[in-house]
Amino acid sequence: MASVRNWWIFRALGQHSLNNNYLLIEACLIGVISGLAALFLKQGIGFVGGYRVILSRQYGAWFILPLFGVVCGWLAGYLLETFAPEAKGGGVPQVKVVLAQFPLPLNWKVALAKSIGTILVLGGGLTLGRRGPSVHIGAALAAQLSQWLPTTPNHRRQMIAAGAAAGLAAGFNTPIAGVLFVVEELMRDMSGLTLETAIVASFTGSVVSRWFGTSDLNLPAELLNAANQSNFYLAEIPWYLLLGGLAGVLGALFNRGILTVLGFNRRLRLSLGVRMAIAGAISGTVVAFLPPFFRDNAGLRDFLLTGDAGWQIIAIAFVAHFFLSLIAYGSGAPGGLFAPTLVLGTALGYLVGTCAEIFVPEATQYTYALAGMGAFFTGVARVPVTAIVIVFELTTDFNLVLPLMLASVTALIVAESIFKGSIYEYLLEASGIHLEEEKNPQVLTDLTAAQVMQPEVETLESHLNLKDLVPILSESPHRGFPVLKQGKLVGIVTQGDLAQMAAQGKNLTVAQVMQRKVITVSPQASLSDVLYLLNRYQISRLPVVDNDQLQGIITRSDIIRAEAQELLGKSHHAVQRTPSYCVYQTHTSDNYKRKLWVAIANPNTAEALITFAAAIAKEKNAMVYCLNVVQVATTYPLTDAHMNTYPERHLMEKLERLGETLGISIHTQVILAYDVAGAILQEISSKDQGLILGWQGDRHPGGQLFGSVMEYLVKKVPCDVILVKTSHAHPLQFRPQPGKIRALVPIAGGPNAERAQEFIPALLHLSPEVVRYALPSQICLCQVYQPQQRPQHFPLLIKAKRALNPLVEIPIIPLPIRSSHIADSLIRLIKEETYDLVILGASRESLFQKALHGNIPEAIAKGTNRTVVIIRGALDVTDPQ
Repeated sequence: MASVRNWWIFRALGQHSLNNNYLLIEACLIGVISGLAALFLKQGIGFVGGYRVILSRQYGAWFILPLFGVVCGWLAGYLLETFAPEAKGGGVPQVKVVLAQFPLPLNWKVALAKSIGTILVLGGGLTLGRRGPSVHIGAALAAQLSQWLPTTPNHRRQMIAAGAAAGLAAGFNTPIAGVLFVVEELMRDMSGLTLETAIVASFTGSVVSRWFGTSDLNLPAELLNAANQSNFYLAEIPWYLLLGGLAGVLGALFNRGILTVLGFNRRLRLSLGVRMAIAGAISGTVVAFLPPFFRDNAGLRDFLLTGDAGWQIIAIAFVAHFFLSLIAYGSGAPGGLFAPTLVLGTALGYLVGTCAEIFVPEATQYTYALAGMGAFFTGVARVPVTAIVIVFELTTDFNLVLPLMLASVTALIVAESIFKGSIYEYLLEASGIHLEEEKNPQVLTDLTAAQVMQPEVETLESHLNLKDLVPILSESPHRGFPVLKQGKLVGIVTQGDLAQMAAQGKNLTVAQVMQRKVITVSPQASLSDVLYLLNRYQISRLPVVDNDQLQGIITRSDIIRAEAQELLGKSHHAVQRTPSYCVYQTHTSDNYKRKLWVAIANPNTAEALITFAAAIAKEKNAMVYCLNVVQVATTYPLTDAHMNTYPERHLMEKLERLGETLGISIHTQVILAYDVAGAILQEISSKDQGLILGWQGDRHPGGQLFGSVMEYLVKKVPCDVILVKTSHAHPLQFRPQPGKIRALVPIAGGPNAERAQEFIPALLHLSPEVVRYALPSQICLCQVYQPQQRPQHFPLLIKAKRALNPLVEIPIIPLPIRSSHIADSLIRLIKEETYDLVILGASRESLFQKALHGNIPEAIAKGTNRTVVIIRGALDVTDPQ
């Protein structure tokens, strides 16, 4: 049923996913879901926390509060550690990581675990807030929704940011602050679409929040009345500077304290549940011996703001809340820093305001308390604009703007001079994630389809039939063709459609077999959107259309080429990097022999490839060079990449020992690179003996025969390329002298076939590990000809036998076979005659013939469980593919 649902959604909405109006509707839906999630979070925390307070009154706070802290902390820690470790912590750092395109899980599972964990932790009495988790939950729900609904990767980032904005807006009932927090902290992106989606989601989340009353941080009526009487005088400027300076100093100390507690807990190596249980026990014990208003965080904040407590109680509240927040957040508990920093700022502002009233009679403690909220939040998170707007939206008091700005900016300057950077950045660095301010150029976003497309397009008219197509397409290098009618794009025809025409008859026209529903893209679409459509619909090309007129065509290769040109130097903004970086290598003594390269990608086939390399190296007097390239993301320079290459190095050491057993010397290298194919290609020259690549006989999902890396190497490597499809059922082993083996060599003519025959003497050093039959060794030279052909002689077979006779000692059997199905007849022959090894030259058929009859070497390799070797001769012998 899920597959039917996804099919319907993608079919109905997929082509609209690039439309901005579609994204705004999706952002609106995200806002509604985030608002409801905030409601669930508030009600859950209120239920558990209220039950905790009631029990503490009945059975004693000294017993119930620590017990609740231990039980709820351990349950929340166990839940997070078992089901979603990514949900621990505040939530804002995780969202920043995902928006920076790090592969961190963000889905409904994370949202659910975060919600339950936050309810348990905050209801259990830990002094944290629920707005950070609201940001995380909103982003996770948005990420999940963008997976259910068709959304491009770049737009998915904007939807996640919109979900985070909606989460903050629903938690505080401050829609403008939600948008600004995304712009100022999470994405630092002022593009139109980012702002539009964030505004829509924040507005919707706030509407849902206000409708259901989920925003309990709105200040009480009596406080608002007092706040409306706030004022600001020039004589107070030194005091607001003092407030900002203290907030900056204490905010920096608060950040250092969190990192210290996190480091201490990490060194203890305790489970998350135990750490949170300890934090819950400490919080419960301390709060049990404090006045009752400490047991409710929201009540504590309002109590401080209204000024019902004296300065001594407020000072105690500041110190206790400061250290309990450090302990709670440092344990990894799922709670945010918004509420603790606002409470601490309130207490600090009240204390400074008390002093200011002595020297400036017109000063009011309320103004200082509210200004302290923004200043302390700025000192911790380093987002002054968001802090100012949050407090302003909560109070709607314009008289607060100037004090807020003065205190917040001062706090930012002082905090940055003491401890530079936001707490969220340090939390990520403590987890081993480094977010750089100067990002790599966003090639896929900056370039458009019009800049990369091929304007010269081979097109077909819809009235053409198969007879007309043969002379047109037999030499074409393309795999698909747009179909035009009176100059307008009406469809597209592919290799599969051409094969259908050949099967059904020559009278069919292109219009009868073409695909009429064509996925197109506009010239202004970004490469990110183009790549999304290619992946979503599993196609290899996209027509670029403007007003039904074909402007060009764009393929995956065009995108890869454009990105490579931008990143490797053809863009003035590109970051120059070393193409590869060697992290492990062994040296050999003989540097005068020709090099035989073996590219190691699969540990399961590495030993088999070395066996083939030993046979060829013995015969050709070559040196074996094993190369293992580890691909690294382009986020960091290669020299700074933290990669665990122990498995690769261990494999290379194992292959070196195997080489000693086989009697050959092996040079090994492990290389870090951004581009695997490019790193291999730069190591190889036309003077080398060849390159051995392992292959499992399957076609890559994108349509390439060998996968993108191997396809590129087969086309570009200047020396011989030997593709080996190993057999697990019938493995071959190396023997110093030619052993007992039965080999089949299909003959079709051409330089690749001739080059394949030159490798036969070397490959005769291979033989089956277990001889299960008594059939004699032989080399069968086989040529398949069509039934309508009547050759009286077989010059290719005769020529090949004469060339091999002086080189081998086992019998050579020429065998002509009459069949219209080349691959099927050869596969049948392999099974009936029990051949151990099949040696083929790479196909040089035209693309149109491949479409009609299939790729013969590929079909043979896929149709048998025996070892198959496909050889493509050096490019100085064979024209480039």
